[in-house]
Amino acid sequence: MRPAKSAERDVAREGEPGMAIGDIPILSVLRTRLDWAQQRQSVLAENVANADTPQFKPRDLMPPKFDSQTRADPVRLATTESGHLPGLGDAAERFRSERKSTYGTSPTGNAVNLEEEMMKVASNQMDYQAAASLYSRSLALLKTAIGKTG
Repeated sequence: MRPAKSAERDVAREGEPGMAIGDIPILSVLRTRLDWAQQRQSVLAENVANADTPQFKPRDLMPPKFDSQTRADPVRLATTESGHLPGLGDAAERFRSERKSTYGTSPTGNAVNLEEEMMKVASNQMDYQAAASLYSRSLALLKTAIGKTG
């Protein structure tokens, strides 16, 4: 049988470091996503800026990969009644848009397609705004949990 923990061990002592915000997995993942979106915006802006540069090839960043601890299992809808509609499940993958560039290289050797790049910029901006919103809401939730409102 273990002895009961003393209350002073459970509470961080004054002068001792507590848990850092970066140690909270969801905040760490969101911050990584925000950093990635910011760096991707720079790369996409460079592509747009070099749309008329001869021999320029557009670049893009690969999305960040997260370890198995931060990867969640997909949520599936359960059909417990005969009247329930089944969820999309794996069918959602069929609707995912993974468009390959259908445009050729210009006579100068430039392969930048402005329409495609601007679509990537808009998508990146929406991803950034979503991650920033989740990050700020998570911080607000933590403040509420510790009793700091306002």
